[in-house]
Amino acid sequence: MFKKGLTQKFPETNGIRWFNVAVLTLTPAVACYGLLRAPCYRETVTFSVGYYVFSMLGITAGYHRLWSHRSYNASFPLQCFLLAGGTSAVQGSCYWWARAHRSHHRHTDTDLDPYNSNRGLLWTHIGWMVFKSNLRSGPADISDLRHDPLIQWQHRHYFVLLAIFGIVLPAVIPGFMWDDWLGGICFAFALRLTIAHHSTFCINSVAHWLGSAPYDDVHSPRDHFLSAILTMGEGYHNFHHQFPMDYRNAFHWYQYDPTKWFIALCGMLGLASHLRVFPRNEIAKGALAMQLKKLKKIQDSLAWPETSENLPVVTWETFQRESKSRTLILVSGFIHDVSSFLDHHPGGRSHLETNSGKDMTASFFGGLYSHSNAAHNLLSMMRVGVLAGGVEAVSHLSFPASQHLFIAQRTPQAELMVRS
Repeated sequence: MFKKGLTQKFPETNGIRWFNVAVLTLTPAVACYGLLRAPCYRETVTFSVGYYVFSMLGITAGYHRLWSHRSYNASFPLQCFLLAGGTSAVQGSCYWWARAHRSHHRHTDTDLDPYNSNRGLLWTHIGWMVFKSNLRSGPADISDLRHDPLIQWQHRHYFVLLAIFGIVLPAVIPGFMWDDWLGGICFAFALRLTIAHHSTFCINSVAHWLGSAPYDDVHSPRDHFLSAILTMGEGYHNFHHQFPMDYRNAFHWYQYDPTKWFIALCGMLGLASHLRVFPRNEIAKGALAMQLKKLKKIQDSLAWPETSENLPVVTWETFQRESKSRTLILVSGFIHDVSSFLDHHPGGRSHLETNSGKDMTASFFGGLYSHSNAAHNLLSMMRVGVLAGGVEAVSHLSFPASQHLFIAQRTPQAELMVRS
């Protein structure tokens, strides 16, 4: 799993991607300068936050859920809006981004996964973009992206569009509108871009490390509220990897997923259609399978009574003889040694001692007292043998015919069905 990958080394590298290094170091440097030196105007802060949301929606609702997973259909105006937002996040063209992401889903946690979680947290967060290596992404079908004219246009003109939407507009608008040129550069451009970068990178790193696996634990994706906060709702990553075509990352209404809410709102406004959701019944099956798996682990950690196959078969005569030297009672065809329980029995030891060698099935199941689940479980751990012939062999000796049907329903085989 991923936590094992924290201790693993980077793959062998053969160079550095200097453009990526420049982007990922200069923008934080400019942002830090602004935090220390630039005056903070309310208008600039508001604009920076709004432009950050614009950039993140371009990635989460656009690059990711629309073009990587085709989880809904978007009108042309919405496509243009999301493509501009994704470009402003300066994370590569949508064609490149979606191709890598589809490869990630098809080859999750393998050497063909471009951000394989087994290579360590730092590699998945930033290393795979900074270092050149011999690793190659696995194949993925991108024929729809190859034939999408809007995606191909953005891919061809990406660096020009990057300069416009990623640098010029966020820096210039505060300068022209309220004469805050330094704040526009330091906050709306640099700080906004730094936060957007590392928030998105958390989808590949933190979302494969931190949290729970309510739908499947074979692969590394995890669900966590913190990851959802950092990634505009992409943090319910375990759900997403199980049901990638679903336009939601957060299945439950109370989970934080503003990208889901944005897409749903666009659907209400007629800007989006065919919002795809995975059948609720199948989602419930995935959750149930994991719950059963957890219960199975708990079950395996507990001590259980011996099954009839592992117990000696004892005749009635042997049972009678042995019951004179130790306290043995018969319940539902099983012989139980209750000697160690004599001083703990709520009804007193004499009740057990006087009934040693007798069939107490009817009494145990309500004839004298209807015992609890705890009593059933405790008694089953005292099994030492199976009576030859079972209940039928002694039913005529122990209780009237009116109780035969009731006793037959609680045979050793029926008891074992509960455990299995």
